[in-house]
Amino acid sequence: MVFVSKKKGESKDRLFRKFTRTFIEENIVDDVRSKLFYKKPSLLRKEREKELLKLRRQPRSLKRSYRR
Repeated sequence: MVFVSKKKGESKDRLFRKFTRTFIEENIVDDVRSKLFYKKPSLLRKEREKELLKLRRQPRSLKRSYRR
């Protein structure tokens, strides 16, 4: 949940911008979108495996660039 406190002399526009910034930083929109529809456990497992493969490949490419 996002809480934004108003400081003395702060305008409503500034407060709203601060709220939207924290809302985006906490990835609330992504969480809500992912929970809108049911995903089968097999799909969730495949997505997790894809993410793990991406993470595994990143360090390899970095290591290769240092060797050259």
